[in-house]
Amino acid sequence: MEAWWTAMDIMTKTVWVVAIITSLIFVIQMIMTFVGMDSNADFSGEVGDTSMGDAGSFPFQLFTFRNFINFFLGFSWSYIVFYDLVSSVAWVIVISVFVGLLVVAGVMMIFYSMSRMTESGNIHIEQTIGSTAHVYIPIPGNREGRGKIQLSIQSSVREYDAITAGEALKTGNIVKVIEVVEGSILLVEKI
Repeated sequence: MEAWWTAMDIMTKTVWVVAIITSLIFVIQMIMTFVGMDSNADFSGEVGDTSMGDAGSFPFQLFTFRNFINFFLGFSWSYIVFYDLVSSVAWVIVISVFVGLLVVAGVMMIFYSMSRMTESGNIHIEQTIGSTAHVYIPIPGNREGRGKIQLSIQSSVREYDAITAGEALKTGNIVKVIEVVEGSILLVEKI
């Protein structure tokens, strides 16, 4: 092993050291990501405006510690692989830079794709229109007062204030949500 190490030039030795260090850091980052401990563990430098308008905020920055490690991970290991396969060191460096950039782009795309799979969990009252519900607290007729209804939306049961334009509704009646009035009150009708 000692003969192998001494036979290498200084550039190859440096690349091996970078490959080992970045591989260890990458494994630690990966473990922290899967355990859920990486939310504040990234040293990021924000560059310019990261908003994407209506599509939400940009889920990553280009210059982060994670991307730095990913680039040098791809660069160093591709340098090691291609060093004996390509005759020119300059071409090995060009290939290695390209592979490093591909690794960064690939990891960024993976995290971007994963961020698109999340849901906010917010329920917008407009989502209730067309839903069926049960009267929970009686609703006076002809829009003369409020009652309450219970309905299931996004796999949870919610209570909302409700009014009706028709006859009074008793507890247990099944109703359909027609529209949202006054911001947060549901107009319902008996089914």
